[in-house]
Amino acid sequence: MKENQNIKKPLKKDDIGSGKNRMLFLYNDNVNTFDYVITCLIEVCEHDIVQAEQCAFITHYKGKCDIKKGDYKSLKTLRESLIEKGLKATID
Repeated sequence: MKENQNIKKPLKKDDIGSGKNRMLFLYNDNVNTFDYVITCLIEVCEHDIVQAEQCAFITHYKGKCDIKKGDYKSLKTLRESLIEKGLKATID
């Protein structure tokens, strides 16, 4: 996977606790294998195998992929887990 910068946008105070839908994005890198990324998406985001494979391929070829939609609080936990596993992810 190609390397891409982990881009962070500042959060507004009222975005954090609100019910606004946000997107969790996964970014491409040159470090992790497809199998590892797929396994992480299944474990962390509870994707099925087909969804995880599709997200991994989109991330590889497009540079990033939106992998989950939800409120900030729920996505923050998923993002932290993905980062702990060595993946690059942001919430927008």
